[in-house]
Amino acid sequence: MKRKITIACLATGLAFTSCQNKNVETPEEKPNGNIVFGNLSKEPAFVYAMPGFESMNITTLISSSDKLSGTPDFVFAGQPDGAGFMKEENTDGYVMITNHEITQSVSRVYLDKTFKPVRGEYIVDGIGGITRLCSATLANKKTHGFSYFLTAGESGEESMVHAIDPLAPASEKSSKDRVKPALGKASMENAVPLPSDVSNGKTYIVIGEDQSYSTNHQSAGQLIMYVADKVGDLDGGKLYALKRKDDDYVETNMVKGASYDVSFVEITNAAKSTGKEINQKNLDNKAIRFSRVEDVDYRKGAGKGREIYFTATGESSDGTNPKAGLTMWGRVYKLVLNADNMLTGKLEVVAEGDSDPGNNLINPDNLCVTENYVYIQEDGDSYYPAAKHDSYIWQLDIATKAYKPWLNMKHNRNDAAWQTAYNQSGQLLKFGSWEYGAMNDISDIIGVPNTFTVNIHSHTWQSDKFVNADGAGVNTNKEGGQVVIIRNVQK
Repeated sequence: MKRKITIACLATGLAFTSCQNKNVETPEEKPNGNIVFGNLSKEPAFVYAMPGFESMNITTLISSSDKLSGTPDFVFAGQPDGAGFMKEENTDGYVMITNHEITQSVSRVYLDKTFKPVRGEYIVDGIGGITRLCSATLANKKTHGFSYFLTAGESGEESMVHAIDPLAPASEKSSKDRVKPALGKASMENAVPLPSDVSNGKTYIVIGEDQSYSTNHQSAGQLIMYVADKVGDLDGGKLYALKRKDDDYVETNMVKGASYDVSFVEITNAAKSTGKEINQKNLDNKAIRFSRVEDVDYRKGAGKGREIYFTATGESSDGTNPKAGLTMWGRVYKLVLNADNMLTGKLEVVAEGDSDPGNNLINPDNLCVTENYVYIQEDGDSYYPAAKHDSYIWQLDIATKAYKPWLNMKHNRNDAAWQTAYNQSGQLLKFGSWEYGAMNDISDIIGVPNTFTVNIHSHTWQSDKFVNADGAGVNTNKEGGQVVIIRNVQK
């Protein structure tokens, strides 16, 4: 029997704490009468606040080692990435939907009215997921006009976007028929529908292509947009890729401080084209060749959804030198679509790491955009030798464009017990060994202002107990992961 679930809110992301901040792990509190904020996981938080943000409260929600009372055999798989939260009306509880990238799966965890995880299951397993599943967006009727968990495949140019019913029974977890060819084929990171108040009765979905440049994929990564004339139509629309109006497709020819006229050009017959064919059409159309478009998000607030931010995470030929025409350390772009024609707009670079290598941005990946800030989450596990810090989340002020480190990973390199517990691979001594997944604003869902979750890919924390968490038997990865709750986040 299906339970009735109301989707209450959406944003993108997740986070963790540190013993390096004495004030971040709080005792149990009940700020709204029901929600209990305490450390719900047996593991300590894997992140901590950076200087200037000590007022944040960081507590754990779930880790891979935790046993849930209602389903003691359930394992919350590693690499928790894209995620979304919903209110479950019938029980006064909540539901968390999470991608697990490396296992190609999607979990559904039920939380009670205090926001404590009590049972879990998989609604997509490694068979049904087909490819790695990275970022994701939980579309909801109130904000977007339709309801789906949109999770994008990222295992090569023939990968597709899945549209998963968040109410789907777990018995359908191996189904492969939930992909949407009309949204294209590419190595994709996220598929983000724009809000209804700017869509004018249509469906606009912005998609990031996380593709490296190579001799057999010379178009590199694109920013793609799907447009349909009906709300929630994921089959009958058209697909477009972003290009400059002057036909210059070289990423590094765009510089911070300048603005560029851009438009979306149609990728003809996309639904029936292969990924390789779409790649060639993007070359023919002179679409901008970005260095791996990872995550996408839009600015929150009434009427502001046409302001879109996306990352180019960067790539290197050898870990030391960039590839010609592409960012190596990574960038964050701002795209503002024109109200009278949302296939046109202005593009600019608002943050970049190439001008101060290793100190500034290092491989920005996931994004969470609020009313006034962009939270830029790094994927520093590329191990560039010149990297000088672990994976940060940066806070970018939209008004001033200034940004500063907001959150850091807790690697505790001089703590032998920590290394024994969380460094089975031996890689934790390197900068950027862990990365972030989704960061989500859950404030409206739980009734506690300025409250977010952050997901952690704790790659070096490994155990045989984490293998085959989804039961599909198609993956031997044994990494663990974690979700934290952060309060007092500036929005």
